[in-house]
Amino acid sequence: MLGCVQLRYRFRVYPTPGQRVRAARVFGCRRVVWNDALARIKSVKESNKLLGNPKSRSAEGPYLKVPKNPDLAKLLITQAKRTVARAFLSDAPVGVLQQALRDLDSAWKAHEESKAGKRKGAKVEPPRFKSLKDNRQSARFTRSDWWSVTKEGRLRLPKIGDLKVKWTRALPSHASSVTLIKDRSGRYFASFAVETDPAADALPRTDGEQGIDLGLARFAVLSDGSHIASPNYLRRAEKKLKRRQRELSRKKKGSNNRDKARIRIARAHAAVADARRNFHHQWSHKLTRENQAVYTETLNVRGLAGTRLAKSVHDAGWAQFVAMLEYKAIRRGRDFAKVGRTFPSSRICSACGHRDGPKPLHVRQWTCLNCGALHDRDWNAGRNVRLEGRRILTSAEPSTPGPGAQRR
Repeated sequence: MLGCVQLRYRFRVYPTPGQRVRAARVFGCRRVVWNDALARIKSVKESNKLLGNPKSRSAEGPYLKVPKNPDLAKLLITQAKRTVARAFLSDAPVGVLQQALRDLDSAWKAHEESKAGKRKGAKVEPPRFKSLKDNRQSARFTRSDWWSVTKEGRLRLPKIGDLKVKWTRALPSHASSVTLIKDRSGRYFASFAVETDPAADALPRTDGEQGIDLGLARFAVLSDGSHIASPNYLRRAEKKLKRRQRELSRKKKGSNNRDKARIRIARAHAAVADARRNFHHQWSHKLTRENQAVYTETLNVRGLAGTRLAKSVHDAGWAQFVAMLEYKAIRRGRDFAKVGRTFPSSRICSACGHRDGPKPLHVRQWTCLNCGALHDRDWNAGRNVRLEGRRILTSAEPSTPGPGAQRR
């Protein structure tokens, strides 16, 4: 489908005890294939590293070729199933095992591009071995695995069975793949990859537009003067989390009671994450539904996460909220722009465009020396974000304000 976008629809599934056992076998087979392939690739890369650069005259010995997916699939799946040590790989669909190799190849590619400077964002570390003790597991079923949804509304997965699904909405089109996920709290989810028309949910045009200044004391201050209060889900759950953590510390390592205490902690954290995600969905839906254009700032979350405000920064979840705003704006035919990180939204007077000097964080109000307007720091920043976002949409130039940045 030309011009389509891929979205994921996630639903809760409820496997029976027998299906949980079979799902654990599929997860285990995928983990073994991943680790076997990673061990072979790493050994080749380390050997080549010892031999030196093949283009250099000082390189010693033959340069080994890194094995590709077809060779790894033949060796680690097809031939391995015929051996006694890896006969259990027959408990998982072939497509799931082949998908593990493709995921590993993508992980190596992302690492190499990051190391070469071809990838934006944070540095991507090389793939690591998957641990048996990792409580989060997943397996992706592609069309070659012949998975399906039955007439009764159950998800039929090969080697696992018909899973009960809690359908909260209908899929817009046939899914290209489904991923069975087990989270750390023991819950199971089915994540469907669906290709949709980006204009399928387009809304009628409206005149509203909002600039959003994100913060901690108030989650967001909008350019129209309203604000969104910070829910502080993690802070509100701290007392319960500390009690659960104390219970875990008193359990004997390796015991069943310790594992039960760990699951209780994981469920408490999952409740916090679910509440935060629901909060982000509600406000991103409201803002993109009521406004034709939405503008937000680009925050240095990684830098702020290294300060004493780290817990509050992670509790706010700005990156998740901005990502939801962006994809919902695209689907609904809305305009969306992110203002550059260097834009001085707190230093510019939104009334006259005069640029003032830097202000410490405890200064919440200030008066413009040029026009005398009294500004609330966050509200003024939200209005400046709206003005700069409007400029970005009407200009092909990036947001790079100079020393004479004025109101547009």
